[in-house]
Amino acid sequence: MSKNILIVGASSGIGFEAAKILLSKGYNVYTASRNQPDLAGITHLVWDAQNPDTNAFANLPETLDGVVYCPGTINLKPFHRLSQEDFKNDFQINVLGAISVIQAVLPKLKKAESASVVLYSTVAVKVGMGFHASVAASKGAIEGLTLSLAAELAPAKIRVNCIAPSLTDTPLAKNLLSNDEKKEASNKRHPIGRFGTSADIANITTFLLSDESTWITGQVLGVDGGMGSIKMM
Repeated sequence: MSKNILIVGASSGIGFEAAKILLSKGYNVYTASRNQPDLAGITHLVWDAQNPDTNAFANLPETLDGVVYCPGTINLKPFHRLSQEDFKNDFQINVLGAISVIQAVLPKLKKAESASVVLYSTVAVKVGMGFHASVAASKGAIEGLTLSLAAELAPAKIRVNCIAPSLTDTPLAKNLLSNDEKKEASNKRHPIGRFGTSADIANITTFLLSDESTWITGQVLGVDGGMGSIKMM
């Protein structure tokens, strides 16, 4: 029987790429975002991370085998220029939106024999980076949420993991990779010699949803070209 997977934020970037991979493998893919992805074979639900409506998930199947929460922010400013609203907005999209989704679909996840939740952090939580205070604060909360939920939901056979990427070529990061000079500078910052692609992250995402990862939970996986753990000499 095909697995039912919900991808929140699949209209572009990592979520879109993950949805494509899952469709190619025969999964039943449900997407939720403001804009419908240009993908044949999905079932789309309208949902907004800034104004989350939990009723949007009422028509999902009774059993859900996985959920992926992709909405995110890259709000880079000097700390003295960050307002309370900046912090609140990042926290709403990155953390409260994820909490809203997981709480809404948890009964459906519990009905699966083995379910998986995939969240996203950033390498900037592990490696201090200037101008990342707001996004790192909210994504740090996601890492804490991942570990807490992994412990709480393990008896229900629900795995919870988090992927912490470095800079990835998605629409969200377009201003950081808007010309060849910026791209080359980013390549040089990563030990592996290049910045990430949506496929780099989506492939790990779909692995964490698969039966090949049923003994993995409570992990923050650095998928970052070595940025978070390697110092080149």
